[in-house]
Amino acid sequence: MPRPTPEASPGVALYWDFENLHAGLADARHGEGTYSKPDNRFKAQEPLIDVPAVVGFAESFGPIAIHRAYGNWQFFGRYRDALLQAAVELIQLFPPGASGKNGADIRLCLDAAEDVGRFGHIGTVIIVGGDSDFLPLAQKIKAAGRRVVGVGTRDNTNRHWARSCHEFRYYDTLMEGPVKGPVKGLVEGLVEGLVEGITPGSPSTPPGGADAPAP
Repeated sequence: MPRPTPEASPGVALYWDFENLHAGLADARHGEGTYSKPDNRFKAQEPLIDVPAVVGFAESFGPIAIHRAYGNWQFFGRYRDALLQAAVELIQLFPPGASGKNGADIRLCLDAAEDVGRFGHIGTVIIVGGDSDFLPLAQKIKAAGRRVVGVGTRDNTNRHWARSCHEFRYYDTLMEGPVKGPVKGLVEGLVEGLVEGITPGSPSTPPGGADAPAP
């Protein structure tokens, strides 16, 4: 395989602990602890994650070279179209025990550490998930001279994990876009009106200009 040219942009490796993010959004919508109940967890899940928004954020760091999501996909079939359109490699992990924990975070960490060691063109590693289990991975990635970026929900993210990243974005901030359209026009109009209101000769300006002493 040919090596990348020096002019090539460093690649991005994007890894999802998919159920972790989905669980955080489900709890935010339906109440804390709701998702962990067996009657809610082990059934077909409604789509809550805006996959294109997260992918768009990842692409702001460079071209995505590795894109994997980990989870028990038997319950996330309604995400099918969004995941296929984003060209995500799906890693299936069945829970080995009664606890229902699928070990996605462990498998993700192993794969990410291996990829960083194998592929020199990866410049940024983005982890979607809020577990403290990602702390050792962040340390390894930074020791290798790569950028670590995290994405997670506010109420479901370990603060130490968030601080270990070069950059961490809460999921809800990815939903906030720049002001545009009619709202942008309204804001610009208000600003223009305020500027005109303080020009010399306006009622808010003392006679003789802005530097004239007040009577």
